[in-house]
Amino acid sequence: MKRILGIGNALADILVKIQDDTILSVYNLPKGSMQLIDYSSACEIRNALQNMPFQLVSGGSAANTICGIARMGVPASFVGKVGKDVYGNKYVADLQWHGVCPQMIVSEDMSGFCTALISPDGERTMATYLGTAADLQAKDIVPSMFENYDMVHVEGYLLQNHDLIQHIMQSAKKANMEISLDLASYNVVEDNLDFLQNMVSQYVDIVFANEEEAKAYTGKSPEEALSVIAQQCNIAVVKVGKQGSWVQQGEHILHVDVYEAQRVDTTGAGDLYAAGFLAGYAQDKAIQQCALMGSYVSSMIVEVVGAKFSEQKWQEINKRLTDL
Repeated sequence: MKRILGIGNALADILVKIQDDTILSVYNLPKGSMQLIDYSSACEIRNALQNMPFQLVSGGSAANTICGIARMGVPASFVGKVGKDVYGNKYVADLQWHGVCPQMIVSEDMSGFCTALISPDGERTMATYLGTAADLQAKDIVPSMFENYDMVHVEGYLLQNHDLIQHIMQSAKKANMEISLDLASYNVVEDNLDFLQNMVSQYVDIVFANEEEAKAYTGKSPEEALSVIAQQCNIAVVKVGKQGSWVQQGEHILHVDVYEAQRVDTTGAGDLYAAGFLAGYAQDKAIQQCALMGSYVSSMIVEVVGAKFSEQKWQEINKRLTDL
């Protein structure tokens, strides 16, 4: 079994269901996107939502994926940067609850947090204050972090720091590790396109993208984008929402449908797809079974608010996964 290391932004998630999309327009937040904001804006948005019910959970794309991988029985670890505060303490405790080995860099500065605005149709828009998570630097990533792991999963949100991404990928290859990359958000792809394409073609083995991210990366429709991405890496995955997902490895192309689910919140759907897929991959399952696992877990996560399942739900999911 492969052992997987995740590296990403360690962010507490503040999950809020909004009554309509007015607040998205007020704060210039494109629906479905991830926008980086400063501390003042983050506090302003949080204050505007203070009378609405919310949930506080640990988050961040790569961490969500790694927590899912660990709950599916695959040895997993996570590297990120947090502060010495309530957000940071909760973050580490939540990783441990999920069975993840934390390799955290602890800072004197404030932990980052992401306000996830969940629209009535289940779409989520994220306003992210990175806090000390943004201070994760290439110098923080040392060779010992990669020891005893076979793969590294990296979130595309780190693309804002080119030196960091390049250092991670070069370090992983020196350690003979496979690299998985989630493209994260279409606007991040657009802002870092040339650099991203260079990194993928040089280092990345598995790429995860949704329809919008694949379009931003290639300028093409999902199936055409799949082919382009697959020429640059070993396995390309393009998710197309309710239409399922496309996977290509070499010349082998397959399509997997979504599973029936009652959509409540799309937060974490992509992260959990990667978790299911990589958990299968770590156990040397066939690519089709990996895709089925990803599709099933991502379909189930849209039925709950946030990107985490309860203990009881994980038991039900793992039992179902053995039958796929």
